[in-house]
Amino acid sequence: MRIIGGKFKGRKISNTSSFTTRPLRDFVKENIFNLICYGKEVGISLKRANVLDVYSGTGSFGIECVSRHADKVVFVERDADSYKILKKNVDHLKLNKYAELVNLNIENYIKNFKSSFKFDIIFLDPPYKDESYIDIIKLIKKREIFKSEHIIIVHRERKCEEKLNDYLNIKFQKNYGRSKIIFGYF
Repeated sequence: MRIIGGKFKGRKISNTSSFTTRPLRDFVKENIFNLICYGKEVGISLKRANVLDVYSGTGSFGIECVSRHADKVVFVERDADSYKILKKNVDHLKLNKYAELVNLNIENYIKNFKSSFKFDIIFLDPPYKDESYIDIIKLIKKREIFKSEHIIIVHRERKCEEKLNDYLNIKFQKNYGRSKIIFGYF
């Protein structure tokens, strides 16, 4: 895996061979960042943003955010093997002052969130078969851990039929191969 843009463009990051973690393909990631950085539909600047990377795996999305000048990224990953690689990637690129690594279940992290710190961008990339992420979206909304101007980005399998518009105001959706990327807000 590689970093696509910004100050770390072209640098490689480690990935896991675990079957429980599905990496964000470079093609999909590149399209997401093109929409964030250059598209008018998203409406949130990545520069100086606070980002929550949920189900972060080895950190591909959040590291890309730091590379493109986000102020801070909170990576939340409960899988021990993925977390080790995430930590290795953050240490290797010397991103510690921009990154907070959390090795917890996301529900516990949000329930115990006690800060005036709020997020501009929240990225959720749950396993395709996991539908409990909808409860996480509800919890994020209830706890109001986002700024008034924010974007929620959800990566799902194109065939998934969840009715996210019951929980999010959907701005738009893009499909890339097996993936669909949903952009919304509360």
